[in-house]
Amino acid sequence: MPAMPGLVSVKTPSDTPPLRVAVPDTQPLSNPPRTPMKKTPSSTPSRSKPSPNRSTGKKDSPTVSSSTAAVIDVDDPSLDNPDLGPFLLKLARDAIASGEGPNKALDYAIRATKSFERCCAAVAPPIPGGSDGGPVLDLAMSLHVLAAIYCSLGRFDEAVPPLERAIQVPDPTRGPDHSLAAFSGHMQLGDTLSMLGQIDRSIACYEEGLKIQIQTLGDTDPRVGETCRYLAEAYVQAMQFNKAEELCKKTLEIHRAHSEPASLEEAADRRLMAIICEAKGDYENALEHLVLASMAMIASGQESEVASIDVSIGNIYMSLCRFDEAVFSYQKALTVFKASKGETHPTVASVFVRLAELYHRTGKLRESKSYCENALRIYNKPVPGTTVEEIAGGLTEISAIYESVDEPEEALKLLQKSMKLLEDKPGQQSAIAGLEARMGVMYYTVGRYEDARNAFESAVTKLRAAGEKSAFFGVVLNQMGLACVQLFKIDEAGELFEEARGILEQERGPCDQDTLGVYSNLAATYDAMGR
Repeated sequence: MPAMPGLVSVKTPSDTPPLRVAVPDTQPLSNPPRTPMKKTPSSTPSRSKPSPNRSTGKKDSPTVSSSTAAVIDVDDPSLDNPDLGPFLLKLARDAIASGEGPNKALDYAIRATKSFERCCAAVAPPIPGGSDGGPVLDLAMSLHVLAAIYCSLGRFDEAVPPLERAIQVPDPTRGPDHSLAAFSGHMQLGDTLSMLGQIDRSIACYEEGLKIQIQTLGDTDPRVGETCRYLAEAYVQAMQFNKAEELCKKTLEIHRAHSEPASLEEAADRRLMAIICEAKGDYENALEHLVLASMAMIASGQESEVASIDVSIGNIYMSLCRFDEAVFSYQKALTVFKASKGETHPTVASVFVRLAELYHRTGKLRESKSYCENALRIYNKPVPGTTVEEIAGGLTEISAIYESVDEPEEALKLLQKSMKLLEDKPGQQSAIAGLEARMGVMYYTVGRYEDARNAFESAVTKLRAAGEKSAFFGVVLNQMGLACVQLFKIDEAGELFEEARGILEQERGPCDQDTLGVYSNLAATYDAMGR
């Protein structure tokens, strides 16, 4: 879900599409298209997303000004026509489907939304509620489409207000259509906030969506099971493993009740449960879940999925120091991946990285470096279809190996390359902050204290923007404070240590090792300040 939120998503059983602009007219209360989530111990790469401009969150291509369009629409009497909104919404969808481009679709969607708002305002009682719900639900759908178009343009910040408005429009007590609109709005808002790195707010939206879905469908419907797994993955991303485990168990129960034994759905649930158990240090249970998932995949003829599970099994064996069994699992997976995907595929590189780490842990440094070099050759010349998240994740793992064998300069180069790959990708700000924090530690180790402080400061800024209040944030503040001490910026160091103390006391407690370390640093700083 790991010491720091990472780079890639929890694996789900089926290939799922990237964030789409189209919103269906009607659909069951099922979970929305998947959004990327960050790395957990045995996870796999996520899909790529539209790349926003680094500073503004927008693409550089010309776009329609929503504020200008809104001014024009407010003064347009034709928007009072109840037939105009559906017509404009259809034009927006047609513009997307025809490839005419999202900018034209955005213009139509803004005008459609304005028209629906006028029509709703003319209907008593005012929304939420409406009369028969027609214009109200049309407005909700129009807001969903508008937000999805903003997301397709990489303008995630601008997608949030329409979605916040959309979840206020329907009334779930008025029937399944309203419930569907409310559920979809909460899940879409959660996805968008996740892309902005606002994980806590994202999870709150998913929780509300699940609550609405359960009220409508009951708590044993298979679609509820899918949403439970979706939310469990979000909990893993936020490193809330106990909540993730509780929901994943519920998902397993639902799928057992509605699916054949050893189904693909159950296999996917067990793989997620294995990730949770691994993160909690419960390796034996993680191994049990993976073996059962592998058996289900073998029965279904899913050879590549079996190989992916073999990699996860190898990870568990390595954690248990059963190195020979780990090598066997990795080599099994490597054979399958080379045969099915080709010898230069990133999945092959990812297994090379696992073998490099294993041989490093067993003291076989020559073999470890050889596997690192093999992986780097693949990452440096990626095959078509390789995502930047896959490359960045691999480079980051290799950098950790180089750092541990006392090659900090090479490790820094790899981290800088990873950061450059991710810097324009939406939803990766927390991951970039993690990379910057690691770079700060390395700079500090080699005595480059100004570089260390700058790296930590950049990481802290990103984590603050994402609303981060985790123990990791407290640790980064403490590290930045240490860099400030080395630069004789004692007052700044004291402020950082004080903030770190407050966070770590709340997240870890006063007796935790990290908290005690901050107490010691703070005491020394107070002494230097004469306090």
